[in-house]
Amino acid sequence: MNPTQASALPVALGADREKSKQPITDIRLVVFDLDGTLIDSKTDLVLSVNATLENLGRKTLDTETISSYVGQGSQVLIQKALGMGCTPEEVAMSLEFFMGHYREHKLDNTVLYEGVRETLKHLAKGNHRGERALAVLTNKPERVSREIIQELDLMTLFRCVYGGNSFEKKKPDPAGLRTILDETGVAPAEAMIVGDSDIDVRTGVAAGTRTCGVTYGFGKLDLDANPPDVLVSSFGELVAVIEQDGTA
Repeated sequence: MNPTQASALPVALGADREKSKQPITDIRLVVFDLDGTLIDSKTDLVLSVNATLENLGRKTLDTETISSYVGQGSQVLIQKALGMGCTPEEVAMSLEFFMGHYREHKLDNTVLYEGVRETLKHLAKGNHRGERALAVLTNKPERVSREIIQELDLMTLFRCVYGGNSFEKKKPDPAGLRTILDETGVAPAEAMIVGDSDIDVRTGVAAGTRTCGVTYGFGKLDLDANPPDVLVSSFGELVAVIEQDGTA
């Protein structure tokens, strides 16, 4: 999605979906996707996928093609990169190589998006209504997700971090989000999931939470089929979205 086009859209997109939901200012839990939302990991993912293809003696793929495969977990990423006709043995071998290469090079080029650190620290302080919990729910494997968050010095800001292998099913299945709701004791109407793809929006809808789409990532947002409740073009806009009444 073109951020310039997206930023011209109204902030509220799916507000009419459930009239009974509480105001966005009542948010006590914010759950974030990782790739394309908190971190710009595109280059390192692309390089690791292409290293995997080269290890098999295959042609490499362009950046946008590989980026379009990100979001459903590492196995799906590798399966799509290998293409039709690959055997389960090839997928397993390639996935092992990919994960080894990616763990070693996961932060060669990966950085936080602009405003992420400052905004997370602000949101973690809560407001006059009490504490606000932050969490990460990604389809990337949990171990490498935690390593990235730890090395970027963000771990202390999150109540919990879950990955694509933390539960029996990945996003858009709501199991992970519902687990976070249970662990934090927050009602769905007081929670918001933030992500750069339809997968995150569908997860939030299934769990009954608010949804926020970000336009700067590399995921796919279909605003007609799966409109989020709100849409932001920069991470820092989340403060205004969550604290609309101006109280910090």
